[in-house]
Amino acid sequence: MHSPHQDLASTSSTPRSAERTSTTGQNGNDRWADIDPFFTFDYVPLDGPDDRPADGPRHEPTHDDGPRFTTYWDVEKGCRGPDPLPDWVVTDSGALDTELGILKTGKEADVFLLERTAPDGTGVVMAAKRYRDLDHRSFRRSSAYTDGRTARRSRDRRALSRKTDWGRAVAASQWAVAEWDALCRYWSAGLPVPYPVQIDGTEILMELIEYDGAPAPRLSQVRPGAGLLEEYFVQLRTAISVMAAEGVAHGDLSAYNILAAGDRLVIIDLPQVIDLVANPNGPEFLMRDCRNVCSWFRARGLDVDPVALFEEVSPT
Repeated sequence: MHSPHQDLASTSSTPRSAERTSTTGQNGNDRWADIDPFFTFDYVPLDGPDDRPADGPRHEPTHDDGPRFTTYWDVEKGCRGPDPLPDWVVTDSGALDTELGILKTGKEADVFLLERTAPDGTGVVMAAKRYRDLDHRSFRRSSAYTDGRTARRSRDRRALSRKTDWGRAVAASQWAVAEWDALCRYWSAGLPVPYPVQIDGTEILMELIEYDGAPAPRLSQVRPGAGLLEEYFVQLRTAISVMAAEGVAHGDLSAYNILAAGDRLVIIDLPQVIDLVANPNGPEFLMRDCRNVCSWFRARGLDVDPVALFEEVSPT
């Protein structure tokens, strides 16, 4: 059976449950700056010392009671990943989930490492993205992204407009569901995104993109040669074009939310996906994606034009 992932930069590499001691990186990007840092890579083993600075982000483990049985079969069918199911996904109902630590922390969500191991010893390490609770996250920048989105229930729509506590809870759920839907849609379309394993409330469990036995670095952290730099741009141009053909734009695309797994790129952080038709700011966000991407490549010597890219990828 032909897989759509054979047509584009594939994300089908098998994650491994190799031992990890530390993964560090640099700041990611603020959502209203073009290519400024936002996330902080900060792998902290749950059973190790917390040596982060006193004024840095503090995160208590969500699950600190040791291994627990898998929740894969507890969620509804629509909350599990699309077919065809990659062979690395562990679906054994007797599998145990063990949290390994924090991979990265952010203003709106944290990403943990979670290992799922079957009774026969088969296991895989995945990324568990958990959106912040009401007391620890902000939606101040969300309105431009969410234009065109509506809550299904009138009660939820009223709560969102009034910014009540319930409205904030609805908003948290909407961001998680929006990213889940985008991951499923894009993965099925053959786009280079992590495979979405399951969603449970405001937690998304997805493929951990690895390179050389460790979580893959961001594009902003690598220094590719001229040939690979050009290949990277071709991959991103194709991905942006396919997304636009699907009627959407990433909305926040930059070198800080693209992973470099060797000679292939993988796009991450998709909760703000923009509907190019329903959102009146859609074309502006698509242009912003093109500008951010081209700025990074131009700074490294590749002659690319954001306006030409925008015109090439824009749907008619």
